[in-house]
Amino acid sequence: MVNIRNLIDHAKCYETVRTMRWPEGVICPHCSSDSVIKDGKDETEPQRQRYLCHGCRRRFDDLTGTIFAGHHEPLQTWIICLYFMGLNLSSLQIAKELEMNKGDVRAMVQQLRQGIVDKRSPVALSGEVECDEVYVVAGHKGHPEAVKKKGEAGGDGG
Repeated sequence: MVNIRNLIDHAKCYETVRTMRWPEGVICPHCSSDSVIKDGKDETEPQRQRYLCHGCRRRFDDLTGTIFAGHHEPLQTWIICLYFMGLNLSSLQIAKELEMNKGDVRAMVQQLRQGIVDKRSPVALSGEVECDEVYVVAGHKGHPEAVKKKGEAGGDGG
């Protein structure tokens, strides 16, 4: 059996995050300054670049301020989980593929989904917008008489 984690390169995961996060160059997540220099690598994850902002004098790394920051699972695992979500695999299937606890995977999936929702721009309607009316009878499928009887018995309150 092939372990998918062995097929995904750690360095490529970090490179992808950097490219998607900062397509125009690194920006400080604290003050939005572009006056940033590289400041070494992480001791536990050598592919993870550290930075120093000359604007606010704060340090940060590739994952600071992202949904991937502050977790014990490596970035590689998060990227693979995101890939499996794109394939429409269930949390249970992802847990089996990654050989992880299903509760941990469920939490990861929830965080990834929330991160996607948070990054979406709000929908703005413009121009001419049309709406159709809909009549929904909840709980009385195919029996409109039951709704009428319930309305008559309870009165209309006014």
